Amino acid sequence: MASNDANFKAAVRARCKLLALPTTGRCLDVAAISDAVLEVCYAMGCGGFPRATPRWWVKRRTGGTWEDLRQCDDATDDYFKEKLRTSPRVFHEIAETFSPLLQLRVTFYRVPLQPDHIIAYALYRWATGETYDSGKCSFGIGRASGITAVRDVTAALLTAYPDKISWPRGLQKAVVFRAFADKGFPNCHGCIDCTHIYIDKPANANGEDYCDRRRRFSVQAQVVVDMNLRVLDVFVGYPGSVHDMRMLNLSSLWVRAESGQLFTGPHVMLPFGVRTNGYLLGDNGYPQSEWIVVPYGSLPQHPTEARFDNKQKTARGAVERAFGRLKMEVVPPHPQVQHGQLATTIHRRLHPPQHTHRRRRPV
Repeated sequence: MASNDANFKAAVRARCKLLALPTTGRCLDVAAISDAVLEVCYAMGCGGFPRATPRWWVKRRTGGTWEDLRQCDDATDDYFKEKLRTSPRVFHEIAETFSPLLQLRVTFYRVPLQPDHIIAYALYRWATGETYDSGKCSFGIGRASGITAVRDVTAALLTAYPDKISWPRGLQKAVVFRAFADKGFPNCHGCIDCTHIYIDKPANANGEDYCDRRRRFSVQAQVVVDMNLRVLDVFVGYPGSVHDMRMLNLSSLWVRAESGQLFTGPHVMLPFGVRTNGYLLGDNGYPQSEWIVVPYGSLPQHPTEARFDNKQKTARGAVERAFGRLKMEVVPPHPQVQHGQLATTIHRRLHPPQHTHRRRRPV
């Protein structure tokens, strides 16, 4: 071992002496030759010299979806809409609001993920419906971190925006009344309906309970919206086999309506002696009541009944459009009430086209 070290040191000293020799016209400048060789290799590596077309092309690997979304990569609005279903402005607004709720302290053992990174992953998973295993690589985080990120962002959203899903009050209530009055339904608060959110077969649960009429596993979501598709109330989580009326009876909406807490405005007199202080528009899945107006639905129909049903169906179409917009924008991954509220909170401002119709003939 000592002999090898001595030989290596001797070779190094000899090379140093050789490089230190003076340059003459009859002597080769070894150092200059070495520099020239390095420059040629560098030029070849940088593409300075033409090369033959390679037989295989290797696509440049990016830093994943998260790196592509960052402003340093010039992420466009269309790319944000494709991946997160939102614009950069709304994303940064959400990130700024959530930062105090998601920021973790840097410790000796770790550097935590930044709030905007966590929010982007949660929005990406809700928007695409990817699993934790497939989506983690795009953001450079582990599966456990992804699960924690989704839970933290869900809690932060419901904490930061507690009133985005709320019953209309004040000026907003007047706007809602005016919109429904223009459709022929004065003093109407909104439209109610249920929709199915498809899920995987629940573990440790009776699968038949979650099978809907189409034999698919789902959970029910009861939603009330106004004419601008703004969500006023949401109730999510019961199995897909539960009927719409059963969902209504189990929800807090039923309790508030029956106790007089939901419709608190003054009574108004409608044509034909109908006196009411508020009601909702529903389909034939709900029974006729003091605060739910449903179509006649009988065959054959009197022309007056048919005209009323057409106008009621047109106005009630707002809730169907809301379901279509929400399902197109976001795919809720779990049958949990918080995630249903999350979807409607993120996409709470939807603007449908306006239509004009004649006033209805009330029941």
